Amino acid sequence: MNQSSILKKILLLFFVAAFSFTACSKKDQQPNIILFLVDDMGWQDTSEPFWTDTTEFNKRYHTPNMEKLADQGMKFTNAYASSVCSPTRVSLMSGMNAARHRVTNWTLRRNASNDRPHPTLELPKWNVNGMQPTDSIENAVHVTPLPQILKNNGYYTIHTGKAHFGAIGTPGADPESLGFDVNIAGHAAGGPGCFWGEKNYSASWRNGGHIWDVPGLEKYHGTDTYLTEALTLEALEALKKPVEDGKPFFLYMAHYAVHVPIEADQRFVQKYLDMGLGKTEAAYASMVEGMDKSLGDLMNFVEEKGLADNTIILFMSDNGGLSAHARGGELHTHNRPLASGKGSAYEGGIREPMIVKWPGTVEPSSICNQYVIIEDFFPSILQMSGIQDPTTVQHIDGKSFVPLLQGNKAASDTTRELIWHYPNRWGGHGPGIGTTSTIRKGDWKLIYWYKDQSKELYNLKNDIGEYHDLSEQYPQKVDELSKALGEYLRSVKAQRPRFRNNGELAPWPDEIQKDISIKK
Repeated sequence: MNQSSILKKILLLFFVAAFSFTACSKKDQQPNIILFLVDDMGWQDTSEPFWTDTTEFNKRYHTPNMEKLADQGMKFTNAYASSVCSPTRVSLMSGMNAARHRVTNWTLRRNASNDRPHPTLELPKWNVNGMQPTDSIENAVHVTPLPQILKNNGYYTIHTGKAHFGAIGTPGADPESLGFDVNIAGHAAGGPGCFWGEKNYSASWRNGGHIWDVPGLEKYHGTDTYLTEALTLEALEALKKPVEDGKPFFLYMAHYAVHVPIEADQRFVQKYLDMGLGKTEAAYASMVEGMDKSLGDLMNFVEEKGLADNTIILFMSDNGGLSAHARGGELHTHNRPLASGKGSAYEGGIREPMIVKWPGTVEPSSICNQYVIIEDFFPSILQMSGIQDPTTVQHIDGKSFVPLLQGNKAASDTTRELIWHYPNRWGGHGPGIGTTSTIRKGDWKLIYWYKDQSKELYNLKNDIGEYHDLSEQYPQKVDELSKALGEYLRSVKAQRPRFRNNGELAPWPDEIQKDISIKK
């Protein structure tokens, strides 16, 4: 063999080895992760249908980037969260069910409950100080937070927008204490003072408290930059560092939109006024579209940087769409075909629009009808990132939905029990809003009311709007679900209210033999 042939063989082996190394490195590379969480977005607040039918609401809203994400990923039609914000966010970052972590209502001031007084029940002393990275804070749950685990395993972690993890003056109020390298505009408050840059994102212009002022965005004060846009611009700027450094990133894009105050995004509102919507609903629709633009801007960024094939995007909302107050038109109808809205145990309060894009794993334009819940995000994201068996101080209740993303039909489970526990009283009033515990198993859903121990039973497959209480027709199903709900609540030492008239604890769901079926 002459020298020329030997040289050619050496070069060939070199290129094969180099290609193999590159392919292997790309395969083993940790994916970038964008978790895009919208505040108070309802199941129907989008032009992307999540039901079998396209509804009038789907025709109203304009969310082309959600449509694009659904075309590129998997749409979940039965995704759930808690009915109000802090319980969802703590479950998301801890993997715990709300009944276990006891942050069952929204947090703000240290050692102060935001429960509204109940006429007949004394509500329990829940973890009003929220989620904490230490065990030294009273009335709080100590956790190993998701971003801290990701950071410890090489991720550059960015928090943008609403935090609402811990009460004012506690470590948990600061996202950086929970494992985020960067915190943009996150603090203890669960809503913005204002969405308008002209008003400095503060409620002071309408004599509101400074407690709601959005921090850290002073550069936009006095400008016409809508809050959603300011957060997006800052997130895009923060992403430059990990991209330049070649590090995987975790971006938690947690918008304040579409929470109250409902304030028009002038970039989009005119089209909805021209459609004939009233001022409030046109403003709300403009907020939805502004949120969608943010999603599109992030999708464009990873595409332009050549990162799209190695970036997972998860889209979710923290509770159902607001419908009990502050909206235009008839109250409690803004999430139809689902009943009621934020704060309610009915589907309008807890069912969320969820989409996951994972190139190379998720089949584009696929749909998953298996029910999942917010605490499932914790183990799922860890599995996506390749982090195995992390050490946590808390018990993990969530179940990874990665097998569902992989198209594993065996992962569907109609025997799984989803639990909601709300021994509290929210500020709103309306259908399904009250002190309840709820279970879903298969197509069946049971709601237990602590006030009078009544129970409601629905078959969601046949009655997504929860119009027909079947508790009298199916007493055995009521007993079955009551037993499962009671056993779970006892197993996690869930809190219960007491009766004001005698100080006794309200019974567990399965301690009530006679089912009283009264539609709230």
